[in-house]
Amino acid sequence: MDEERNGGLGGFLKETAIVVVGALIASTLLRLFLVQVFLIPSGSMESTLNINDRVAVQKVSAFQRGDVVVFRDDLEWLGNPDRFSLEPWQDALVFLGLMPDPSASHLIKRVLGTAGDRVICCDVDGRITVNGYALDETGYLYTDESGVQNAPSLYSFDVVVPAGRIFVMGDHREASADSRCHLSEDALGVRNLGGFPSTDSVVGAAAVTVFPFERWRTFSTPGVFEGVPAPSSAAPAQPVVTGELPPC
Repeated sequence: MDEERNGGLGGFLKETAIVVVGALIASTLLRLFLVQVFLIPSGSMESTLNINDRVAVQKVSAFQRGDVVVFRDDLEWLGNPDRFSLEPWQDALVFLGLMPDPSASHLIKRVLGTAGDRVICCDVDGRITVNGYALDETGYLYTDESGVQNAPSLYSFDVVVPAGRIFVMGDHREASADSRCHLSEDALGVRNLGGFPSTDSVVGAAAVTVFPFERWRTFSTPGVFEGVPAPSSAAPAQPVVTGELPPC
């Protein structure tokens, strides 16, 4: 009887181990190739994404101009990534997809320009233009409690995005240290490259806010970007920055 009981217990434990290992493998593959959840640690994308929102990023479809994307901080915009450091056991849970990545070395912004795009702020109506097309950004720019919406930018700029790079901005423009604020920085020995994250650093486009539940929403490319024409010429190898650099 004891042998039967021990054999039954051993079989149960074996089956449980197989199920757990299988679930971990499936979770890891899901994270690596399909979807990854990130924790938003800053207010630069409010109110599209608020502080401590959990957002799922899809890795299947390519991102495009207008999408909200998560990208690795290869240009060191954060300055001090250790402020989001995790314990080893937390790192393991993040890798397995059982815990949202707290963005220790990632940022999330909206793509305003892709390779070859000329992005300018601003036209006579205060709007950012991409390849000469004025963007109506009222659908997603941050609006404060008194109903006042952020301007597209308080700083002027005129850039052409180099090959393999993007130009990004936060939706809470007055609280976002984005591409505008890093145009004066060099990277990889290239002048002004510090304001243009690499497309290779992009993890994927935001797909859905998964937590808190009352803020559940899906993401799509804003319709305003459908009117942006293609660049008039091939993307330059290096950034083209005209005029004074933003003081932010």
